[in-house]
Amino acid sequence: MAIGSNVRTVVESFTHFHLPDSLTSPIRSIAARALSHTQTLIYTGTTSGTLILHSIDQTATPADAKTPPKASFLASVLVSKSPVDSIHVIADAGELLLLSDGSFFLADPWLRNPVRRLAFPKRVNAVSKRVKSGEPCSNLSDEAEHSTTSQRFFQKLGTGARANGFKSRNVDGDGNHVFVAVAGNKLILFELVFGDRLGQTSHHLDSASGAVVVLKEILCVDGISTVVWIDDYIIVGSSTGYASISCVTGQNSLIFSLPDPSSRPLLKLLQKDYKVLLLVDNVGIVVHPNGNPVGGSLIFHGIPDSVGELSSYLVVLRDGRMELYKSKSGSLVQTTYIGAEGAGRCILTNEEVGDHKLLFVATSSKVICYRKVPSDEQIKDLLRKKNFSEAVCLVEELEMEGEMTKEMLSSVHAQVGFLLLFDLHFEEAIDHFLKSETMHPSEVFPFIMRDPNRWSLLVPRNRYWGLHRPPAPLEDVVDDGIAAIQRATFLKKAGVETAIDEKFITTPPNRSDLLEDGIKNFIRYLEVARTKELSSSEREGVDTLLMFLYRSLNRVDDMEKLASSENYCVVEELEILLEESGHLRSLAFLYASKGISAKALSIWRTLARNYVSGLWKDPSKEICLNGDNGSHVMTGKETAAYEASKILEESSDQDLILQHLGWIADISQVLAIKVLTSGRRADQPSPYEVIAAIDPKKVDILQSYLRWLIEDQNSDDTRIHTLYAISLAKSATENYQLDGSVTNLSESKVDEKNVLDSESIFLSSARERLQIFLQSSYLYDPIEVLDVIEASDLWLEKAILYRKLGQETLVLQILALKLEDSEAAEQYCAEIGRPDAYMQLLDMYLSPQEGRQPMFKAAVRLLHNHGELLDPLQVLETLSPDMPLQLASDTILRMLRARVHHHRQGQIVCNLSRAVDVDARLSRLEERSRHVQINDESLCESCRARLGTKLFAMYPDDTIICYKCFRRQGESTSITGRDFKQDPLIKPGWLVTR
Repeated sequence: MAIGSNVRTVVESFTHFHLPDSLTSPIRSIAARALSHTQTLIYTGTTSGTLILHSIDQTATPADAKTPPKASFLASVLVSKSPVDSIHVIADAGELLLLSDGSFFLADPWLRNPVRRLAFPKRVNAVSKRVKSGEPCSNLSDEAEHSTTSQRFFQKLGTGARANGFKSRNVDGDGNHVFVAVAGNKLILFELVFGDRLGQTSHHLDSASGAVVVLKEILCVDGISTVVWIDDYIIVGSSTGYASISCVTGQNSLIFSLPDPSSRPLLKLLQKDYKVLLLVDNVGIVVHPNGNPVGGSLIFHGIPDSVGELSSYLVVLRDGRMELYKSKSGSLVQTTYIGAEGAGRCILTNEEVGDHKLLFVATSSKVICYRKVPSDEQIKDLLRKKNFSEAVCLVEELEMEGEMTKEMLSSVHAQVGFLLLFDLHFEEAIDHFLKSETMHPSEVFPFIMRDPNRWSLLVPRNRYWGLHRPPAPLEDVVDDGIAAIQRATFLKKAGVETAIDEKFITTPPNRSDLLEDGIKNFIRYLEVARTKELSSSEREGVDTLLMFLYRSLNRVDDMEKLASSENYCVVEELEILLEESGHLRSLAFLYASKGISAKALSIWRTLARNYVSGLWKDPSKEICLNGDNGSHVMTGKETAAYEASKILEESSDQDLILQHLGWIADISQVLAIKVLTSGRRADQPSPYEVIAAIDPKKVDILQSYLRWLIEDQNSDDTRIHTLYAISLAKSATENYQLDGSVTNLSESKVDEKNVLDSESIFLSSARERLQIFLQSSYLYDPIEVLDVIEASDLWLEKAILYRKLGQETLVLQILALKLEDSEAAEQYCAEIGRPDAYMQLLDMYLSPQEGRQPMFKAAVRLLHNHGELLDPLQVLETLSPDMPLQLASDTILRMLRARVHHHRQGQIVCNLSRAVDVDARLSRLEERSRHVQINDESLCESCRARLGTKLFAMYPDDTIICYKCFRRQGESTSITGRDFKQDPLIKPGWLVTR
């Protein structure tokens, strides 16, 4: 017995036996019955009509023993002089149904008694047992009991149904012993009835007792040689074709016709899916019981002699060989030679008990016993042969069919990955690692860092089948792989085949290339592993080793990205390594992510001092240092300062902030300001400590910080406000002196080139900011600010300060004489609210000091706008003799007319007020002198009592109540509810009516 070229070994032979020497006729039929997991009975029928029984006991010999179990001959019995065409084991009844010489026989399973012929129509060609798929199907017993007149007559007599000399009181055509037999052109549906169901006690029946109850007969075509019965459909095959017949209606539906010539028809029940395989030469077509095809066709390598089903495989016997095909795809899996080609027709049967699947193949004189190799052993065999894709496909098929768990699929993926890894196929290995859902990332740690290390105890042990070597560092794996390639090359030259990949032999790989490829793929695996749910220790290992691999390939960008993001790297494992390799930026990012700010800032300070790498552009960190909208490329120093500022913006350590503020400010004042004004820290440093630490030359930083304290932090510290005002005053004075000319913000815009320092970070000038702050704040000390600008020509600022101090005269002098802003001066007088302020302003216009000419136009404007508020006599006395009369005549005349008008208007108002007063007095007198007549019939409008001579009261709305009710009601509210204090009653007087 030889094994052909197999993809894998699905079944293996565990024993075989020959027929006894006294029984030399060829085997015609075979059947098996499993009594237990260890004992199986094998029945073989010969062409001489003998039934032979053998037993195989696997108890004494385990499956992995070297000595195979032997088959024991138990008994034989003569059935007839014709061949035993078929054997059907009725396990639950303990009987055998035999077909020989066109008749049925019953035999006991141990062949202790002679067989007994059943009274049944002869010329039976084929027989099949009814198989139920679990779908709803008909109950043939009702139809059988009422289908004929004689049966209905026996039912009325109460004697039950009589069939072949036996009575059956309850014939159940829906039992487990229902068969269909092909006799000529008829299909006979019958049931075998055993034991008590015959209405006899057990001592009247021996072990071979039984009766045939015919349930139904259906006419069909002649020449049927094969039949299968599932549910309500009987599929038959003849030389003309295949047809499906309903056992309920008898309707015959042609499935398809066979070509002429063609091989004999053959049907096989696929009991796993409850479908039927129809054979046409070497083509197998799977159909539903109703005849509808399922999927595509199965192409075999030859015309089968016999077909069997074993798990998810089809077993085909042809030309002295046994072939196993996948039942779904039809691909050939295993080929086994069982005899010489042309030695005769072979037959087979199979038996399944739990996980034990047995297959028995009979040649003319020998029976070979096969068992299905366990799935895990098949997978192991494929992995040993390095047929990895087939192993994975097998596991996936088993997982889809429910024969293997998803965890096992993941385990196989992991094992394939390890085997590929040691074969130097790193990309494919990592692909399988990623497909494994049960593989722990810690299992790849030994390939990256030598044991022992911090994570050695995390690596699981003994989780696989031991098909690959223990994990070793990647360098050792590569070295061992290269050595194996070199040995394979030498052996190949000597004509010895090896398992090394042919590509490596023809083109030997370079060690450095293999290491780089391995590291890249390990990086790919660890990057995916970071996204999974891991324990804290595994996360530390993944991130630390990922940084280790990045460093090996000098992938600086990836190192910095990992270090600057949220990570679980162990600093102690990496700081010396990164420092020695010069990856200080990555180390600084790592320190910062772990909260070790002092060390991170120290590195950035060192880099800022000694940076020699030129320009560094990182689009993700482009910032605008001067407030412009354009793209800014930071130099190395700027980058160091920028990263340091990000750390300090979140730090609450005052000493650390002040320690590194200086060098950051030397590089970028914008970054220094961001550090000081950050709102992301929990506790702000002391303002006075910060102010003392700021370089006095860095005025913009100081002013920005003070402004942030006042505006954003709402500081009400008078000292902070005063310092800010003094700093702005100094800057404004310096800029004004540089500009060389006095400018007024209300008159024109200031040229930005003259006012703004080229390095200033503010959008407005210092003088503009000073003016706004002096007007908006009330917490600074005006005297200290005046001391700064006293000697300058910042007159508007001085006016604001004098106004804070209440120096009205000085304010008016500055507004009217220094700034010549008549509108502002008049507005200030209006704020003062006294007429003498306008007179004082007029006097300043007419009598300016310091040799200035009188400001007649301003004086005329003042008289024109506010002349009615001035005393004409004082104005006339104040007017200068030098003032042209034509300028003052119109104004004085209008002022006098307004004065007279104002006087007369006052007289009118006075007289009207006097008239109203007289009218009110008269109305009051009329009310008091009004008479009211009360008689015996007058009633109180509140209590309805007669008033008579009682005291009473009358309200302004003419309601009258008694004195008692008056005291209860009150004098301001009448009985109508009207409150005269809130809603007084107005009566028209003589002034209104006239």
